[in-house]
Amino acid sequence: MSSGTMPSKPLTDAATSERMRKIRKKNTKPELAVRAALRGLGLHYRLHAPELPGTPDIVFRKLRKAIFVHGCYWHRHEGCRLTTTPKNNSEFWITKFAANVARDARKAQQLRELGWDVLVIWQCATNDQESLVETLREFISNEKNCES
Repeated sequence: MSSGTMPSKPLTDAATSERMRKIRKKNTKPELAVRAALRGLGLHYRLHAPELPGTPDIVFRKLRKAIFVHGCYWHRHEGCRLTTTPKNNSEFWITKFAANVARDARKAQQLRELGWDVLVIWQCATNDQESLVETLREFISNEKNCES
C-alpha cells in the first residue's frame, strides 16, 4: 500500500472478522418478527425475490407490494439509537454506510417505477408488535406507498 492511500477494506482483528461473518443477510430476527405478524394476519407471501430490484425480503406478487426489513445499523435509520458509527476506520464505514443508503433508495425507486408499492420496516419497529401489525395491515390494504 502506498503512502497516503486508504485501504479498500478496514484493518480488523480475527475476532472482528468472525463477528462480521456471522451477520445474517436473510432470516434475521426482525425479518422473522415481520413474517410472524403477517402470518398472524392470515397473509401469504413469498420470500427474497431475486428477480426484483433489491431482492425484497417479503413480496406479495398479486398485490405488487414489497417489504424490506432493514437493520437500523447497516441501513442507517436516521435518529435511531442503533445507528452508530465505529470509531476504528470511521472514514471507511461512513463511505460504506452512505453507499448502502444510496443503494436502498435506488432499489426502492426502481421497484416503484415497475409499479410496486414499497414498505421499509426498520429493525427497531419490530419491537412493538401491536404497532408493527397495524403498519402491515395498513400497507397491505392501502393503495399508496408506505414507509415505516
